[in-house]
Amino acid sequence: MASVRLLNGVSTCDDVSMPMPGTPLPAALIPDCTKPEAHHAAYRSAKTNDAIFVGIARQGSRWMVELDAFAGSGPTIPEQAVAILQSAVEVLVSDGTATQANIAPDYISIRAIESEQKARDIAAAFHAAMHGLRQLYITVPAPSRRA
Repeated sequence: MASVRLLNGVSTCDDVSMPMPGTPLPAALIPDCTKPEAHHAAYRSAKTNDAIFVGIARQGSRWMVELDAFAGSGPTIPEQAVAILQSAVEVLVSDGTATQANIAPDYISIRAIESEQKARDIAAAFHAAMHGLRQLYITVPAPSRRA
């Protein structure tokens, strides 16, 4: 069973730190969750830190990106924000960067990315976007409907 170490109060997985609440990960710190035990440790770390889970995994000769906001306790990302993420995913698939993607209000997977670095860059961008959209939703109240 994989263990999670703490460095300066931040959990690590395979020497990579998961974010503290409110901190998106840069590309270099996205955990490689190819091994099931690394995935479980990183997901546990995200839950412990009340953060959005993000990881990459090798699948054959290509890479996958996975994000899961259910790991944290924040609100569901609103439909308008999901539409922005969906548009970005569609561009990645249409330009051939990825061949398959699934997106829901709290979950994104993007598959068949050519390189580890590209997967890290995509994971970091979507992690920051999900976090930022969630924070915006928390901070800016929804417009009230007038009767």
